[in-house]
Amino acid sequence: MLTVLNRKPHPGVTLTDRPHAVVIGSGFGGLAAAIRLGARGYRVTVLERLGYPGGRAGVLKQDGFTFDRGPTIVTAPFLFDELWQLCGKRRADHVDLRPMNPFYRIRFDDGDEIACSSDDEAMRREVLRVSPSDLPGYERFLVKAREICRIGFEQLGDQPFDSLLDMLRIAPDLLRLEGYRSVHGLVSRFVKNPKLRVMLSFHPLLIGGNPFRAPAIYCLIPDLERRWGVHYPMGGVGKLVDGLVDLVEGQGGMVRYNSNVAGIIVNNGCTSGVELDDGSIIPAAVVVSNADAAFTYDKLVDRKEKTRWGPGRIRRARYSMGLFVWYFGTRKRYDTVGHHTILLGPRYRELLHDIFERKRLSEDFSIYLHRPSATDPGVAPPGCDAFYALCPVPNLDGDVDWQNEGEKRRRAVIRRLSETVMPGLENEIVTSRFITPLHFRDELQSEKGAGFSFEPVLTQSAWFRPHNRSETIKGLYLVGAGTHPGAGLPGVLSSAKILDRVIPHASALPS
Repeated sequence: MLTVLNRKPHPGVTLTDRPHAVVIGSGFGGLAAAIRLGARGYRVTVLERLGYPGGRAGVLKQDGFTFDRGPTIVTAPFLFDELWQLCGKRRADHVDLRPMNPFYRIRFDDGDEIACSSDDEAMRREVLRVSPSDLPGYERFLVKAREICRIGFEQLGDQPFDSLLDMLRIAPDLLRLEGYRSVHGLVSRFVKNPKLRVMLSFHPLLIGGNPFRAPAIYCLIPDLERRWGVHYPMGGVGKLVDGLVDLVEGQGGMVRYNSNVAGIIVNNGCTSGVELDDGSIIPAAVVVSNADAAFTYDKLVDRKEKTRWGPGRIRRARYSMGLFVWYFGTRKRYDTVGHHTILLGPRYRELLHDIFERKRLSEDFSIYLHRPSATDPGVAPPGCDAFYALCPVPNLDGDVDWQNEGEKRRRAVIRRLSETVMPGLENEIVTSRFITPLHFRDELQSEKGAGFSFEPVLTQSAWFRPHNRSETIKGLYLVGAGTHPGAGLPGVLSSAKILDRVIPHASALPS
């Protein structure tokens, strides 16, 4: 495939002669799309409304600390390697990815911990320690997860679902793999211990899903982690963003910041470019939107254009949970805290029901604690630690006054961390900032302030999700969390890979 994607323009064709492609947004999906389009002969312009690249994966620098604003877990690193290869380079020469061992520690409310890793023998020992009778079922689940990953990710992750027939073709596999079950429902068929059920079922939360509603196809994530590992890029995930920007510019493409797209221009059912909020027009043969999919159809496409995703459907759709994220630095190091820690509250199913169904902010909560300075001391001043603490919370369909509740939740998180893994935390904080679903709505233009766009439920997956190739507007394409295959770094990178199958090579278009 790579030799095809690297085809050069015809002799005598200059960069300015190539068909122009505009990419809206410089998140991972947008940057990956730009690189793939550049490799297919397009002249590419990426338009980013913020003053920095990365979108949700941007970087916050404050008081000598460096914080990744969004994604922190890198899986399926070969998807990044492919992008460097398309440009004739090696990712390892530009970004140092370090494997995590263990991947993360899950700390239960009673203080017990399970260290999750790709070491099969170590994991068997953990299962035997927690619930010896569940070991056979655990091993059967791993076999099931491997098959789900083979079909759901390796075979279908980079395939477009343009037609309902595409969905019908996978129906037999979906039934055979029990994709009609929820993730937690499938896991519960194999193991009985509540802690092991949590360990094997929480993964949909990493992509905005409720384990009790997300289809069992997302059981592929544990196998994805076991086979390709969990990694951290030295310097932070922002180094991957910077590396992709360099690739775009190395191809002759351009990334323009503070460039807010006001609308996608459509004439006779075909896009011809975009209009910026200053009234300027940028013509393009191809427009790829990495903006939130709901925002794309609701705000960037004129409502007179008929689409499957009109205002009514956008309002009725189910959206992922919101996120409360607190970035903070301490004057001391907490060396007993690992790189990734999941601190669970006293409730699991009930808390998720409050978040996803009742849209209610509960007093109890769970925390994902990221400590990058455990691996990379350079993200904090000497002798200090950098952290972010993330709590799943209701999206803005809930009646939560985040102007007041944000600071209350920050204080509650401090108390919880002080009582558990970071004693004395309240006296050690030297820098602090937090964001709530309001930030996702106002700064990232995410519908309902959702952290991961549309919720991954069966009726919003594959063909039922906004398509990578617009169903009604020729020349318009979508990448990112809100389109197929969904959120998470492997998902958004795969959404860009799908473009290789649905966008013609530049040599097939008039310049």
